[in-house]
Amino acid sequence: MTSVTKTWAFGLVILTTLFATTAQFFLKTGVTQLPASFSLLSIFTNIPLLLGVLFYALGSGIMILAFKGGEVSGLYPVVSTSFVWVALSAHFLLGEQVHALRWVGIIIIISGILMIGYAGRHPVTA
Repeated sequence: MTSVTKTWAFGLVILTTLFATTAQFFLKTGVTQLPASFSLLSIFTNIPLLLGVLFYALGSGIMILAFKGGEVSGLYPVVSTSFVWVALSAHFLLGEQVHALRWVGIIIIISGILMIGYAGRHPVTA
């Protein structure tokens, strides 16, 4: 985090990741409800799929607002936490397994975000 990036912008980016996670949940739920025979009508009448698209659109709008309050290089790495939220929600809400290698990936993502945040507050000068 740099002094240029405002705290509310980080809050909005975190909200964006929660919207993206919710969107993924609805998209996955909606896909499982699609009939075997594909049709556009089955997509446009599938409420979970439509909610997934809506949550992605809302998250994008919130991200646009967040960018007004900070630097992309400081804010965007927080978006990668959506991978963490998706893995956890898939495990707890959909019963998907989170294997050891996936946990390692989650730890790497969180470590990377922390390093980027630290580097933003303590820049290396040449």
